[in-house]
Amino acid sequence: MAEQNQKNANAEQDLNQILKLRRQKLADLQAAGKDPFKITKYDQTHHTTDVREQFDKLEVVLEQDENGKNIIPEWDTIPEEKRVSLAGRMMFKRVMGKAAFANIRDLKGDMQVYVSRNDLGEEAYADFKKMDVGDIIGVKGFAFTTKTGEVTIHVKELVLLSKSLQILPEKFHGLQDVDTRYRQRYIDLMMNPESKETFVKRSKILKEIRNFLDARGFMEVETPILVHNAGGANARPFETHYNSLDEDVKLRISLELYLKRLIVGGLERVFEIGRVFRNEGVDTRHNPEFTLMELYQAYTDYNGMMELTESMFRTLAEKVVGDTKVWYGDAENGVEIDLGKPFRRLTMIEAIKEETGIDFDAVSTDEEAKKIADEKGVQYEERHKKGDIVNLFFDEFCEDKMIQPTFIMDHPIEISPLTKKKPTDPSKVERFELYINGWEMCNAYSELNDPIDQRERFAQQDANAAAGDEEADHCDEDFMTWYASYRWYRIRY
Repeated sequence: MAEQNQKNANAEQDLNQILKLRRQKLADLQAAGKDPFKITKYDQTHHTTDVREQFDKLEVVLEQDENGKNIIPEWDTIPEEKRVSLAGRMMFKRVMGKAAFANIRDLKGDMQVYVSRNDLGEEAYADFKKMDVGDIIGVKGFAFTTKTGEVTIHVKELVLLSKSLQILPEKFHGLQDVDTRYRQRYIDLMMNPESKETFVKRSKILKEIRNFLDARGFMEVETPILVHNAGGANARPFETHYNSLDEDVKLRISLELYLKRLIVGGLERVFEIGRVFRNEGVDTRHNPEFTLMELYQAYTDYNGMMELTESMFRTLAEKVVGDTKVWYGDAENGVEIDLGKPFRRLTMIEAIKEETGIDFDAVSTDEEAKKIADEKGVQYEERHKKGDIVNLFFDEFCEDKMIQPTFIMDHPIEISPLTKKKPTDPSKVERFELYINGWEMCNAYSELNDPIDQRERFAQQDANAAAGDEEADHCDEDFMTWYASYRWYRIRY
């Protein structure tokens, strides 16, 4: 233990020395009138991927002298259309006397650059040699290929745009620590290109969702975040106080109840993409605040909403990825998801029977369902009924098996307080969830539009809350007052 403590102390001391050195380098630059933080603009003509994609037009083919050495053209002899200007963070540097190679990373990727004293001059090259990995630089030059065939920028001008006073994580394997990746996203984005690509794709997905829904006649809206009744889902809300009105309010846990009010008001197709807040556990798949999308459409049924969902996912894959086949995971443990094929449809009870052999349609009482749960080692609460047990069985035995796109339909009424009953089986509701790669992608149902039935469902939820269920829904009297016999359907993503 003492030896390890000494190693940690030595490492910390080394780190402090490096940080002091970087600050000294900055002070020297400022004293010499080369303060990088005073630079306000840099003309960036290309990103790294642009150079690769346009390489046939941008390449400068180097001539050779009688000894077989490349003849480097003067900057003013290079055609304007072949000049490139890149800016990014320096991720690697290797100095070899009078020349050096570096790697810069910008929004779209990485690219090697070649820097020589002959091109920059003595002073500028000496300044470059003092630069650190992590510094942000701008380079102007031309594109060529090295002997190994790598597209490279031959640098004619180089400027330090920002001095990095911190040290990047170990550069060869990216940032691996999960906690740091989630708490300090900016470091994750610097070190892991795949994380940056996720952010870029997310933005494209949101854009294409809006385009898709707009083409189908949906209107985007915004609804209140601070509410008196945080309903529409089973979750514990955050609570705060409204000083001006001296009232306790909550942060919304869903988008549902106000979107329904808009449908009641006569807007037939609406959707919202917004932040919601749930005062619950935190892990890599759950955050106290996250983005939901909900859409509502009048005069259709849940089969129509399944068609909309399937079409939207397929369209998003085509627009964002360029293919209906997408890949989750790495080459060894990944799986190919085919969004081009018709999505499978199963009832929740069919899925459980497929995985366990148990047919809950043949189970008639709550006691019998609990007995089966005991035999299978499925934990439940005393207040739970047969429908709750069915849901627990699906979570335990089925959810992670839903790899290819699958609609799970016809949930028990006990776990769906806002959903219309199936006319052919009042113990179930017209509801579906889409699962892909074992993840729930959306939750949708035919909305309950019987105000008397709805009040009875809310009463049961209030009773659940009184029995200790902190995630139970609660009756919203304003919502009930204007609850119309409208027929509508919603999807929550």
